[in-house]
Amino acid sequence: MTTLMFILGIVVFAVGLLFSIAWHELGHLSTAKLFGIRVPQYMVGFGPTIFSRKKGETEYGIKAIPFGGYIRMIGMFPPGADGKLEARSTSPWRGMIEDARSAAFEELQPGDDKRLFYTRKPWKRVIVMFAGPFMNLVLAVVLFLTVLMGFGISQQTTTVSSVSQCVISQSENRDDCTKSDPASPAAAAGLKAGDKIVSFDGVRTDDWDRLSDLIRANPGEEVPIVVERKGQEVTLHAEIATNQVAKKDANGQIVEGQYVTAGFLGFSAATGVVKQDFGQSVTWMGDRIGDAVDSLAALPGKIPALWDAAFGDGPREADSPMGVVGAARVGGEIATLDIPPTQQLAMFIMLVAGFNLSLFLFNMLPLLPLDGGHIAGALWESLRRNVARVLRRPDPGPFDVAKLMPVAYVVAGIFVCFTLLVLVADVVNPVRIS
Repeated sequence: MTTLMFILGIVVFAVGLLFSIAWHELGHLSTAKLFGIRVPQYMVGFGPTIFSRKKGETEYGIKAIPFGGYIRMIGMFPPGADGKLEARSTSPWRGMIEDARSAAFEELQPGDDKRLFYTRKPWKRVIVMFAGPFMNLVLAVVLFLTVLMGFGISQQTTTVSSVSQCVISQSENRDDCTKSDPASPAAAAGLKAGDKIVSFDGVRTDDWDRLSDLIRANPGEEVPIVVERKGQEVTLHAEIATNQVAKKDANGQIVEGQYVTAGFLGFSAATGVVKQDFGQSVTWMGDRIGDAVDSLAALPGKIPALWDAAFGDGPREADSPMGVVGAARVGGEIATLDIPPTQQLAMFIMLVAGFNLSLFLFNMLPLLPLDGGHIAGALWESLRRNVARVLRRPDPGPFDVAKLMPVAYVVAGIFVCFTLLVLVADVVNPVRIS
């Protein structure tokens, strides 16, 4: 049964992956057609074609390898300086440029001279190339909001899980009380496991972060604490101790290994699934996007540890880069967790949402062959044409992105090597969830 559920989890993730890819390419397709660019193909996947059907001038299909997708637009690159396709050169770098240019004019038909991608104004090309990643961002936001506001997320609450019997500096890293340790304010005030703190010093406390900040801000103060106990409200009085507690960053997250002197009450908060309102959801998503940008910037620095995890004895860190295979395994693990089905569904949605957020950020890198590289090329063309217009110089014409194809091949080669490294790590030493 566990194996069956694991396979089912992988299948569910695969469906979400295929939808995300199709959704991305739909953004490119719809805007290209909006601006009159001819699109011969819309494909989900790579490799051999499993199914295809032609509707109008476009062939729609699904291919065997579900690791990506594409649409093929006529005239992605401009012709050579003479206005025609240039002859094949013996130079390997020049050959890459001419091959790319030739591919851009494949299946050219009568009347297509006015339907070429490169002939569209730069702002239209930016929209076409940005539309794909933007669709992933929209899908990620919708899925995140669905979970945050519809299902809720696991977080600390204002309900008491356990009460510390004494005051111990968190920097000491011990749990046992000694005779010299003073009694904790929570124990002295009569706080009990299961109590829900309703207000602190007259301030309503609906979430743990707010309550934690209030406690930290009142060292040495005697404050009234209202708790809900067995359906009734009980008022307790506690003298907040001064203690060494874990430092928080600007986002309210604990900073590992750093401590500050602040107020201390002495209890552990229970964890529960809490629905977020719209404002809380927007803040949460903003934090996650910031984390994702930081992770993308830190990616090169994680390669040595990833190599050690794949080919050595190194551990696979929880924040290690993970590919499609790794994400599929996580999907399988989610299906086998002993948690309510609603929470399994919420975790699946979160997994697909995170995948779409990563697709958006990755594709926005200003490097060919990514969408961001084509966007950068269109913006550069717009800039130099506007500068020429202001300086009353001749129009420099379209920027030949094909000249960057040697760089694109190098970038693509690096991406392939990195993908293979992640694939090996995902197979031999995968990231696991608890």
